[in-house]
Amino acid sequence: MEYYLTLKLIHILAAVVVTGTGTGIAFFMFMANRSNHPQSIYITAKHVILGDWIFTTPAVITQIITGILLMNFQGYSFSAPWFYWVMGLFSFIGVCWLPVLRIQYKLRELAKISVESNQVTPEFKSLMKTWILLGIPAFTAIIGIFWLMVFKPFPVA
Repeated sequence: MEYYLTLKLIHILAAVVVTGTGTGIAFFMFMANRSNHPQSIYITAKHVILGDWIFTTPAVITQIITGILLMNFQGYSFSAPWFYWVMGLFSFIGVCWLPVLRIQYKLRELAKISVESNQVTPEFKSLMKTWILLGIPAFTAIIGIFWLMVFKPFPVA
């Protein structure tokens, strides 16, 4: 039982890190963008990339590993409707998140150009909108996964 509870704790903490870091990154990048201050945007864009590598990526990997271990420990079926819903949302988040990672690097480069010209480029603003539009459904899907984890509305075995 202690093994299960330890795994569950690690899984929950990783979910908190993914959600918290994602929310924090989104907030600070959004606010930096709204400031129209090139130096602030550039520094924030650099830190957003760093935060994803230090916090989000390891937490996502931890989620996958502990999720599989918890499924096996509890005897949940990998062909159960509940698992399909969880994996569907998890995959959807990945489909949103992977382009966001690429976009963040481009935003950082555009922000650097903005610092040099002391004006935020229209390309940056346009790409920032895409970044936001990918983040909203991904965050909504994260909330959906939390709901599935707590309520388990579909068969798990």
